[in-house]
Amino acid sequence: MISLEFERRKRSETRLDMTPLIDMVFLLLIFFVLSSQFVSHKGFRVKLPKAAHAQIQKNESVMVIINKDGHILLEGKEVLSKDLKGAVLSALMGSRSKSLIIKADEGVPLGLAVKVMDVAKEANADGLVISTQDSGHEGGN
Repeated sequence: MISLEFERRKRSETRLDMTPLIDMVFLLLIFFVLSSQFVSHKGFRVKLPKAAHAQIQKNESVMVIINKDGHILLEGKEVLSKDLKGAVLSALMGSRSKSLIIKADEGVPLGLAVKVMDVAKEANADGLVISTQDSGHEGGN
């Protein structure tokens, strides 16, 4: 009796090598971490006054925030009242838009808001915008 041995096809075990995939994930992770900005902005809680006829303003302008305690924040940095003019001048020089947006709490004394407006005028700001909260009609800040 003749015995015929048939070659059995050996199943090749296919395995996915995870090393290149893991390398790519780590490279992408490093890329996104290095390309993102980790900037912490200091801020104040401000309750803006309401206005019926508000318009949306582009946020390219220099931003001044005044809280109800009279603290002034210029472009994310707290500024003393006596240093405000120099700080506004340098902020406007470094800005594409030469306008100033004032976000003042509704409880801010009028005198302080007027002082900031005067500083903006002395710093040759092209425009001055007072930010308000929409009172439910069409419009925005």
